[in-house]
Amino acid sequence: MTEFTPPVSFSGLTPELVLDAVESGGLRSDGRLLALNSYENRVYQLGMEDGAPLVAKFYRPSRWTDAAILEEHAFVQELAAQEIPVVAALPDEDGQTLRQFQGFRFALFSRQSGRAPEIGDAATLEWLGRFIGRIHAVGAVRAFAERPALDLQSFGIAPRDWLLAHDFIPDDLRVAYLSVSQQALDGVQRCYERAGDVPLLRLHGDCHMGNVLWVEGGAQAGPHFVDFDDSRMGPGIQDLWMLLSGSRSEMQGQLSDILAGYEDFFEFEPRQLYLIEALRTLRLLHYSAWLAQRWDDPAFLAAFPWFNTQRYWQDRILELREQVALMDESPLWPV
Repeated sequence: MTEFTPPVSFSGLTPELVLDAVESGGLRSDGRLLALNSYENRVYQLGMEDGAPLVAKFYRPSRWTDAAILEEHAFVQELAAQEIPVVAALPDEDGQTLRQFQGFRFALFSRQSGRAPEIGDAATLEWLGRFIGRIHAVGAVRAFAERPALDLQSFGIAPRDWLLAHDFIPDDLRVAYLSVSQQALDGVQRCYERAGDVPLLRLHGDCHMGNVLWVEGGAQAGPHFVDFDDSRMGPGIQDLWMLLSGSRSEMQGQLSDILAGYEDFFEFEPRQLYLIEALRTLRLLHYSAWLAQRWDDPAFLAAFPWFNTQRYWQDRILELREQVALMDESPLWPV
């Protein structure tokens, strides 16, 4: 597929264009169009004249190259070929999964129904762990060539420097943010040093409960993993820690249940436990910059009205101070 220069925003992505884009590949919609909850991209469910509804994902302009998107599609297809319950992009008549229409890039997917998993149920967590272990077993076979790694530079230093270089942090909080963010980055570095040389593999990358749909009963019962848009290279614990919540003892129990299934298919290196709070810290730093860099998108202004207020940055400073302390604590269990 030829690389092209995408538009700079979603402003021209009208409902009519969405329908026309889908029908440009020979499909026929019945005109029903439902916008789904997504901010990074634009995602719609479309009713079809012949068959079940489809989901169309229109990619944020300029975020990923064509090659990076296709590499994600290929990874998910690789997982599907191993009968791992993921939702892969549908190919067109020429076998292409990345489509173009009037400058926009998009992909089509089968609609996957389901609910959020029950994180308080040990059997559910073990089931999740088995499939994440299978995902990682496939992810370890080869490395991404086009997609980046989750590391201190890309998820910590670069977003923090971007925020400091732009007019977002209030002047009266700038010194405090500069100080605590540097302490946080230093803490992340220490965590990585304690963990040592942890292997990197192809990950889901954003494996929180919102990206896992649970199906009850039948041949499709169990978890289904969706939205690999943030897939990248990183330590395996990245796809596990976001499933944990609650007190320290609750997270210990949850991780034990997850690993009971995970290690049936992929070995877990305990040194990764040093990275849980470090990865959480990097996510917090990256999230603030992610919001700031998209602040000219009207969808972000409407969905995140609390961003870039005095209170927001005060809370981020307190949050990072808490993370600095947490990163110096012992891991969830002895390594």
